[in-house]
Amino acid sequence: MDTSDDASSPSSSPSSSPASAATSASADTGWHAGLTLGFVRHDTRTVLATRRHTGPLVVQKSLHPEGPGICHAVVVHPPGGIAGGDALTIDVEVGANAHAVLTTPGATKWYKSQGRFGTQDITLAVRDGAKLDWLPLENIVFEHADARQRITVRLGENATAIGWDATLLGRQASGEQWTQGRWRSNFELRDAQERLLWAEQAVLGADDAQRAGATGLAGFSVFAALWAVAPACTRALAESLAEGLPFDDRIRAGVTCLPGNVLVLRVLSHDMEAARQLLIAHWLKLRPLVHGAPAEPLRIWST
Repeated sequence: MDTSDDASSPSSSPSSSPASAATSASADTGWHAGLTLGFVRHDTRTVLATRRHTGPLVVQKSLHPEGPGICHAVVVHPPGGIAGGDALTIDVEVGANAHAVLTTPGATKWYKSQGRFGTQDITLAVRDGAKLDWLPLENIVFEHADARQRITVRLGENATAIGWDATLLGRQASGEQWTQGRWRSNFELRDAQERLLWAEQAVLGADDAQRAGATGLAGFSVFAALWAVAPACTRALAESLAEGLPFDDRIRAGVTCLPGNVLVLRVLSHDMEAARQLLIAHWLKLRPLVHGAPAEPLRIWST
């Protein structure tokens, strides 16, 4: 387990002993990996002050491509995916008045379960006056996967946040259809008083009628949601965004404004790239309004 006060310090490199322990245990119990990140504000600079990990789940380096006030980090899982029996935990805290941007270098792949389900639990705490951009690439659910993901977001006073989650059922690029397996997800968004602002729960089997139903996925293999929380997230903003959203046989999208200044953009698509580009385009539109910061596509998305 590693702890560092600065992401560039030598002590922040991955430790061999937890990874070795996880490797030795993986044959029987799967990968058990955890990552804890803490961002803090020092004067005009946001830094990755806390970084601890067990097993193969790391952040290699923090960056400041937008200047010292915004800290970027890329969450890396070297095994490349989550198989049956794997359990990943990510805990992120963005300290008061800090601004953090997190993404991943590739999709999270959910592999064949082998009779056991894989899990990923993500907790995002955005403290008073802090800002978070949570921008991971998509989930890809493989044939025979039995997957469970839980995301919990807690916002402090005057905190703002933008995030998204996207899922592709089946390895589309390989021509694979998702005919056996299960996808389960839970999402909770809470305010500074722990009041629930928005919650969703999904249990979707490969043979579930919701996949084809008009009130479910309507036959689409990609589903995604972008969420934003800020005073700027009003009904008027949602209505202005709705005017330009697509709704056709290839991709459909809609936007909702919920109580508590929560804006949710939902997407259904037959193509993951089209859904991803729609999410990015709306993050670019929303970020100046939500965080008061300009937006440019992250460099890692084009590598």
